Amino acid sequence: MFTNEPYPWNHSRRFNAYSEYIKKRFGGRVQKVTVDAGFTCPNRDGTKGTGGCTYCDNRGFNPSYCDPRKPITQQIEEGIEFHAARYRRAKKFLVYFQPFSNTYASLAILKKKYSEALSFPGMAGLVIGTRPDCVDDEKLEYLATLSEKWYIQVEYGVETHNNETLKRINRGHDAQLAEQMIWKTHEYGINTGAHYIFGLPGESPEEMFRTGEVISRLPLDSVKFHQIQIVKGTRMEQEFKENPTAFHSFTLEDYIDFIIRFIEKLNPSIVIERFTSEMPPKFLTGTNMGLVRYDEVLRRIEAELEKRDSRQGKFYA
Repeated sequence: MFTNEPYPWNHSRRFNAYSEYIKKRFGGRVQKVTVDAGFTCPNRDGTKGTGGCTYCDNRGFNPSYCDPRKPITQQIEEGIEFHAARYRRAKKFLVYFQPFSNTYASLAILKKKYSEALSFPGMAGLVIGTRPDCVDDEKLEYLATLSEKWYIQVEYGVETHNNETLKRINRGHDAQLAEQMIWKTHEYGINTGAHYIFGLPGESPEEMFRTGEVISRLPLDSVKFHQIQIVKGTRMEQEFKENPTAFHSFTLEDYIDFIIRFIEKLNPSIVIERFTSEMPPKFLTGTNMGLVRYDEVLRRIEAELEKRDSRQGKFYA
C-alpha cells in the first residue's frame, strides 16, 4: 500500500536503484526490449493538436531494430539478439512499448499487440509508455487483469507539474490530469511510473524542485529523470535559437549538484530508473552537458553522493 511516510533505508546504494529493484522483484537480471508498435499521439494527429510536443523526436531513442513495419515478435527477436553481447545473464525480458503513446488505440488493437508480446518465450511482462489522456477505466481494467500473471507497468510522460510549461511545450493535457491518472492506475494495482524533464523552457531550478514536491506525494513506483536535450529539427530547436535565455542550461557539474539536491528531498520509496537521457550527437544541438555517456554521469553522481555522505530521501519529510 502506498505511503508517503519515511521508512528505514535498506538499499546497498545511495539511491533506490531500478537495477536493485528488478533483481529483488525477479530474482535476477531482466532485460527491457524496446518495440515500436506504430502508435501516434493525440497532439500529433489533430485530435488535440499537431506537431507533437515541441521537443519530441523519437529517432534518437529507438534502437536500430525498431520498425513498426516489422511484426512485434520479429522486433523482440532482433532486440534480444541486439542486447545479447552486453546482457548475457538476462533470462527474462520485459517488452517496452516506447515510441509515442502506446495506449492510444482501441482496446481490441491493444489486446492484439500486447498479447503478441506476452506470448514470446521468457517474457516477464510489459512496460507501456503513454500519456495521461490516452488511458481510461476500460484499459486499466484490462491491464489490471494482465498484472495478475505478468509484470505490467504504465509509464506516463508527465514532464512537469507546471501547467504553463505544459502549454508551452504543446503537451495537450494539464498536470491535474496526470496526477489523477497516476492515482487511478495505482488504485487498479498496476505498477506506475512517470517521466520528467529538467530544463524545460521557462523553468528555473526552483520550479523544478516544486515538481519534486509533487512527485513525492504521488503513489509512483518509479521515475525517470532526463535533462532537456535540444534535438535538431524540432520546434524546441527553433525556440532555443530565438530565446536561449529561456532555458536553464546545465553544465554537467551543475546537473550533478542539482540532481543530488533534488533526490535528497525525494520520497525514498520511489525507484529511480534513470537520471539523464542520452542521444546520438548527430541529433543534438544547443545544450547537451558535454555529451557525456550515461554510465559516466551515473558514476559521478554516486561518487558525489558518497563524498557528501548523502542519499535519496535524506531531507524528505
